[in-house]
Amino acid sequence: MITALNKDLKPFEDMIMSFAKGELKPNVEEHDRYPFGNLDAEVIEGAFQKIYDMGFLGILLPEKFGGIDQGISALCMLLTHIAEVDASYALIVFTNSMSQKIILEAEAETIAEKIFPNANTSREYLIAYPSFCNPSQIVTLPQATSSGKSYKLTGRLDYLVLGNYSNWAVVPAQVAGKPGYSFFLVDLRDKAIKKSAPIFSLGLHACPIIDVTFDGVSAQIIGEEGAGEKYFDQASKIMHVVTAAISAGIMKGSLKEAMDYTKEREQGGRAIVNWSEVRMILANMAVRSKAADMCVAETCQGIEAKIQDWGIYSVSTALIVHEMTCEVVNDGVQLLGGNGYMKDYGQEKRYRDARQVQALLGLAPLKKLALIKEIIA
Repeated sequence: MITALNKDLKPFEDMIMSFAKGELKPNVEEHDRYPFGNLDAEVIEGAFQKIYDMGFLGILLPEKFGGIDQGISALCMLLTHIAEVDASYALIVFTNSMSQKIILEAEAETIAEKIFPNANTSREYLIAYPSFCNPSQIVTLPQATSSGKSYKLTGRLDYLVLGNYSNWAVVPAQVAGKPGYSFFLVDLRDKAIKKSAPIFSLGLHACPIIDVTFDGVSAQIIGEEGAGEKYFDQASKIMHVVTAAISAGIMKGSLKEAMDYTKEREQGGRAIVNWSEVRMILANMAVRSKAADMCVAETCQGIEAKIQDWGIYSVSTALIVHEMTCEVVNDGVQLLGGNGYMKDYGQEKRYRDARQVQALLGLAPLKKLALIKEIIA
């Protein structure tokens, strides 16, 4: 749908669809066993090196930082097609993009110049971030103490996405004796950082997540002290529609698998796709999938046109598309019968992934309360 409204993105779409099917799809089942099975870091690094070489890891970055500055429509198109194959890989790109967006919102050009133009590999380019939280809702953040222009971090941060893969992380922390919180750039190779074992999450298994503990870790502040909430709000408003794009991709994958299965599975001497009850479920899935595509595409256009209240539309799109996705993947499991719960098929994984994506950037009920507060005001 996005490329129907923006034909300039069609060449990018063809490239990413070919990449997702050729490079990512063969490893989906194996990587979903992580952390109880192997997660081939070389395979991930090799795949994302190709995304990096195509410029897709810097979609939102200005060209002066080595990005391609294609805007939110391009990022949503990219992650929809990746999530159709495996939303885990979409989370990797999302996490990196959220880190980049915070750096850009803080106008921290020295940090952007330090990392992105000097990166030669995807591992050097990707930045870890706690993608599932709104830092203002965390009871206890790591503490930062300053001495002149330098800072030291102490404390624990849970659920750091890419924490055991990337070299760098954007970390929220509270400066001692100061209100609010700030963002800091941390070198994850610092020996004063203790990393947990990989966390077994509900879904998105091929995207590594860990807890980290800081013990006097050197950190560089991003932007101004105490301005973390402002930077997060600015970045998350635009990134909410990206989470919706990931969910839309999961929907597409679930619908496609359900269609393929019902065409092949026979009962009563004919393919079950010909049974009216099955067709009604497929119709409901298709309606929601098409509506989600339209919501994401129109929201992207609204953001890029800077329409009034575009942030409200972005968050609203994410909330409704996540809910529709959970309904669609539930139907996708049902249509496969007992096979829908087996790892040999992709539906049970999409069910888990959809629930996990719903939690990106904070808890859905709190987002709704914040949204209605803003609308009332």
